[in-house]
Amino acid sequence: MTLLAGPTASGKSALAMELAEATGAVIVNADSQQLYADLRVLSARPSPEDEAALEHRLYGVADAGDAWSVGRWSRAVTAELEDLAAARRPALLVGGTGLYFTALTRGLADIPDIPGTVREATAAALEAEGEPAFRRRLAELDPGAEGRIAAGDRQRLVRALAVARHTGRALSDWMADTSPLLPTGSWSGLVVEPDRATLYARCDARVARMVEQGAVEEVRALTARGLDPDLPAMKAVGVREFAAHLAGRTTLDEAVEAVRQATRNYAKRQLTWFRNQTPEWPRARRHDQTVS
Repeated sequence: MTLLAGPTASGKSALAMELAEATGAVIVNADSQQLYADLRVLSARPSPEDEAALEHRLYGVADAGDAWSVGRWSRAVTAELEDLAAARRPALLVGGTGLYFTALTRGLADIPDIPGTVREATAAALEAEGEPAFRRRLAELDPGAEGRIAAGDRQRLVRALAVARHTGRALSDWMADTSPLLPTGSWSGLVVEPDRATLYARCDARVARMVEQGAVEEVRALTARGLDPDLPAMKAVGVREFAAHLAGRTTLDEAVEAVRQATRNYAKRQLTWFRNQTPEWPRARRHDQTVS
């Protein structure tokens, strides 16, 4: 099994098509935005022609009004991989969502979502009590978390106590009860990592193609639904920027430039993540050149 990762606009999809055609592999989505049927253009999902030419799975399977977590994707991809294994068909997992690859290769705790009201009440308690008293309460429920969270790290303190109080189980226990989705030795990884100047130029070119392919109309359809802005699909790069244009707050040129900048920023964060988290994986500088 091959895991093909990399930042947006790096050429992963083109390489995936070549590898799948050569090996007979089924292409399986490992990108959180390409899950959504409503984001074909903005997420640069494989084209209908590519999806028809070679089998793709877990692309466009979710509605924008439905929030998919890492845990939900993990369950879905596990079912797909089991189905392919039973049919003795190779899988090629492709995407840019780092946490999905962490789940595959290291494991992630499937912690239930914590309601915003619980997080807000816990944060208010930290503010009212002060950190020393808050830590004493946390130590009673999750001594492991209290011991490893650095002084002043309010976000992690709040999360640890909120998880323990809401789920009745320590965050440390949730984190310890993990295993990778893929057995050790069952996979090989490859990161597509162009040089930064090339990647940024590809990002800009992609945004231009998105506009030509109907990105603004895609955002118009999304905003017309009145969806919760905190839904994952509504946070996709381009939604906020083109929505501002549609609302009359910016010109189209201003929106396009904002999307270009947001896309480059996103690609930079992805580059950093893969460099830090997958340093041992081989790199492909472009889709036809692999280096160690």
